[in-house]
Amino acid sequence: YMHSETLADQERCVALCAPLAGDTARFAALHRDIVARFGRFPHRNQALGRDTTPDEQRFLDEGGFAG
Repeated sequence: YMHSETLADQERCVALCAPLAGDTARFAALHRDIVARFGRFPHRNQALGRDTTPDEQRFLDEGGFAG
């Protein structure tokens, strides 16, 4: 679920990962927050032939999630 660009999948992933130890729950929330904000993972845009919005570009330029 963590690599899905569907918000419902991301929410499910956060719920499933919540009881786990380590960084798993934190990474799940990070992934979910990106999909909630952009509806997708901006770092995938070039590989998938998608245009990057100005907000996505700022996020990436500022060190946003790189995959």
